[in-house]
Amino acid sequence: MFATIGYWICIPFAWLVRMIYNFTGSYGLAIIFFTVILKLILLPFQLKSKKSMIRMSRMSGKMQEIQKKYANNQMKMNEEIQKLYEEEGVNPMSGCLWSFLPLPILIALYSIIRQPVTRFMFLSEEVLEDLVQKVTEALTASGGDIGSIVFMRDGAPVIMNNGFTQLTGTGQITLVKTITEKFPEIADGVDGWINLNYNFLGLDLAAIPSAALKNFNFSWAAIGLILIPILAGVSQFLLSRLSMKQNPQADSAAASSTKSMMYTMPLFSVFIAFTMPAALGLYWIAQSALSFVQEWVMGRFFNQKLEEEENARAAAIEADRKRRVEEGLRQQALREKEGPPKPSLKERQEAAREAKKNKNKNNKNSTNEAGRVGDRPYAKGRSYRADRYGGE
Repeated sequence: MFATIGYWICIPFAWLVRMIYNFTGSYGLAIIFFTVILKLILLPFQLKSKKSMIRMSRMSGKMQEIQKKYANNQMKMNEEIQKLYEEEGVNPMSGCLWSFLPLPILIALYSIIRQPVTRFMFLSEEVLEDLVQKVTEALTASGGDIGSIVFMRDGAPVIMNNGFTQLTGTGQITLVKTITEKFPEIADGVDGWINLNYNFLGLDLAAIPSAALKNFNFSWAAIGLILIPILAGVSQFLLSRLSMKQNPQADSAAASSTKSMMYTMPLFSVFIAFTMPAALGLYWIAQSALSFVQEWVMGRFFNQKLEEEENARAAAIEADRKRRVEEGLRQQALREKEGPPKPSLKERQEAAREAKKNKNKNNKNSTNEAGRVGDRPYAKGRSYRADRYGGE
């Protein structure tokens, strides 16, 4: 099932590489132009992703403030960070998605390079088996070694359960090179057969650099093959360093992880490129070099554009603030010119109630002159008699 899915995934990539090879006649140029075309196809999506990543990097200051403010409240911190993402229109996952895309392309391309008969020429397993039988017979008759094409057991090729001969990891590549260089008549009449030329700048792109390292000699063919994995690692390191510089991480843990990846990914690239055909290393170099240029150009463009947007936003906020201040001053001057404002109906009613309340309060403390003695109100009452105590 997975082999079938992998086959159908490889078809569009294989078709593109084959079309470019038929046009250029060079396997190396086909790999490079294949990389360029894929970059152009994916450019609109990567532009959106890069813009989102740069916007996130410019938010690092605000992110740090939120993390410091809510260090003891993880739930509130997550809420505030999500709110900040929404306000800035940023999707934190959009930048990660496209960064993983080169890996499945690399896997598909490796399958195409490693299996040129079935994944590049689109020939069937039956045709492949027939070619294997003819080539092994021809090599055996001429005293050649068939061990680089098929697995051997007790001096005979290993036959799998499906009845087909079991090929080595690079068996199809060696088969194609053997037919092209030694027995071209074997492929006569095979519909869809292509005499692949793996030579590029004096290097055999079908060779594995680790083999050149084991059998090293001072020749460009060997030195060039060894340089391919090294250049793949260097280009990957420069790309990772540029990406880290343009997209600083607010979180110290994330920054540490990114820095670790900056060193581990190039080493991984070197290892992969040493153990696989040189054509795959060439793709890795082209992909990293083009990505470096793309990241640099997009980084400068979007940083400048976002800075202009932020400056325009700040200018609009400042202009709005000045407008509101000027409007307030104008209203204040207008009120001073018109004089004190007339009290509203509600204010007049409140004033009337307050006046009535004060009047009632004053009435409670008042009395008539008939009841007053000196300063004491109500000193006289009904039982008052002036001569009670001998007075007149």
